Amino acid sequence: MEKAIVPLAQETRLNLGTAEAAHHLGRTQYTLRLWACKNKGPIKPLNIGGRLAWPVADLKRLLGVEVQP
Repeated sequence: MEKAIVPLAQETRLNLGTAEAAHHLGRTQYTLRLWACKNKGPIKPLNIGGRLAWPVADLKRLLGVEVQP
């Protein structure tokens, strides 16, 4: 069963996994992994325990969603 995606404006977590970040950006997971690997994307992910974590604040800023202080 697939986990429901929370709208980015309502997201309360600090970071998202690659699948959720790709969904919000309208890109494939592969594209985000390439951005991370080549360090060429508009967002720089964090590496937490060998996994990529995409900062929600950066995603919101890139997509023009209001960032809550």
